[in-house]
Amino acid sequence: MIMKVMNRGLKISAFSAVSIFFLSLTMFAQRDRVVEKPTPTPVPAVSPSPTPAPVQTLGSLRAKILGILRSPELRRGHVGIKIVNANDGKVVFEENSEKLFMPASNMKVFTVAAAIQKLSPNFKFRTSVFAETAPQADGTLKGNLTIFGRGDMTFSQPFDEGASVSAIERLAEKIAAAGIKRIEGDLIGDESYFLGYPLPQSWEWDDLQWGYGAGISALGFNDNTILLKVLPGSPGAPCVVRTLPETPSIKIVNTCKTNGSTRELRVTKLLDQDAIEIDGVLPSNNEGFSGTIAVSKPGEIFLSELRKKLEAKGITVSGRTYITEERKPAPENRLELAYLESTPLSIIAQKTMKPSQNLYTETLLWTLGEEFGDKTDQTKTSSEKGLAVVQQFLQEAGVSSDSIIQWDGSGLSRHNLVTPDAVVRVYKYMATSPYAIAWNSALTIGGVDGTLKNRFKQTTAANNVRGKTGTIDQVSSLSGFVKTAAGEDLIFSIIVNGVPQTRDRVKAIDAIVVALADFNGSTVE
Repeated sequence: MIMKVMNRGLKISAFSAVSIFFLSLTMFAQRDRVVEKPTPTPVPAVSPSPTPAPVQTLGSLRAKILGILRSPELRRGHVGIKIVNANDGKVVFEENSEKLFMPASNMKVFTVAAAIQKLSPNFKFRTSVFAETAPQADGTLKGNLTIFGRGDMTFSQPFDEGASVSAIERLAEKIAAAGIKRIEGDLIGDESYFLGYPLPQSWEWDDLQWGYGAGISALGFNDNTILLKVLPGSPGAPCVVRTLPETPSIKIVNTCKTNGSTRELRVTKLLDQDAIEIDGVLPSNNEGFSGTIAVSKPGEIFLSELRKKLEAKGITVSGRTYITEERKPAPENRLELAYLESTPLSIIAQKTMKPSQNLYTETLLWTLGEEFGDKTDQTKTSSEKGLAVVQQFLQEAGVSSDSIIQWDGSGLSRHNLVTPDAVVRVYKYMATSPYAIAWNSALTIGGVDGTLKNRFKQTTAANNVRGKTGTIDQVSSLSGFVKTAAGEDLIFSIIVNGVPQTRDRVKAIDAIVVALADFNGSTVE
């Protein structure tokens, strides 16, 4: 058997040798003959067509949403939800949509929508510069110079970004352009445009010292906050405290020491006072503290900064610098020597809604009260009149009067209550408003900007969902517009109350929104 295999091997080897010999001769004989072979046309690979996703049914969508709402994390909480087709208003899904919930910053939906609708996107805040006489030929102003504020919140860093000069600098330029070189009198800040205590009723005291709890002022500056930094010093030495802007209006009491290995820092802003107490200890290698602190009297910082800008332009002020809040009839001989207008409300609305800015929203509420409320009624505050204007707007939008209990404009108050149905109705109303573009532009975009910048990334809701978030202790909300995979436009409102962990609330809300964005079926039954 072995021999047969070997013989077969010999035969194969001999045949191979002969084949190679004749092949070599052929190649030798044709060495000078080159034949160009055309490059073969590549045949494209045929990829199998992807299997189309099965078309979902409205029943399967509702079942998915119900499954999310029945998750163990939400079992002790309360959830209200309403989803409608944006075109015909037909209900896609709802649960507890007529129940009242704390909305957190979803309250801004009502206030900002009313401001856009009533004031118009082109509305501008006006800050006036008044005097009793015109400046003399040599630039001397005999008498006081009064800065009359009307709540312009653009004297702040978010509006100065990218600008060649700040708003306070532009105001100083306007005063210089009026021909004033010397003020022989006082520099007065008039805050009497708004009437009422600057802090909204029912805000909790532990919110009031931080930047997000700043009060309202007709002469606001830098979001009515200062930036406070506390850093360790040399071992055994006091901690280093800095404020931006540096201002004598803020009293700092610093007993913090640089010592030890354990951080025990306490920062306390006294209520209704521009005084900050800093105590405890910071290790020498600690990163320290940096945060925004609310200012009780921002008008004083406004005037202080304005006086610096005027002096830098060579304009001297011989008298005092102070604030007045007394509301009284304007003198007949008062002259408006200059004024500065803010950026349009359409831009202010974006810088209010996207980052969820409380102060701006409250200022809009108070402005609604002064612009559209009864100007002869001195018994009601600007806030009370503003709330009445919002209620009037909601009636126009078809919102039932008992579906919203509003205590402030921003939603920081825990006394606010709204129904998901009321939120959806406002969105539906604004979608057909002449100012719909300004409204849509003010909303934060999923995965792109504002409070939704870090949510919905790498999902079908990214750069799709537009809306307004809300977050306070045990409360999360999200409302807005979303387009489904089938191209249908939906309006939704989701409010979660009574769930302690923020991540559990947000996870459930986002899962529902993504389910809407993924839906490739029809919402028409």
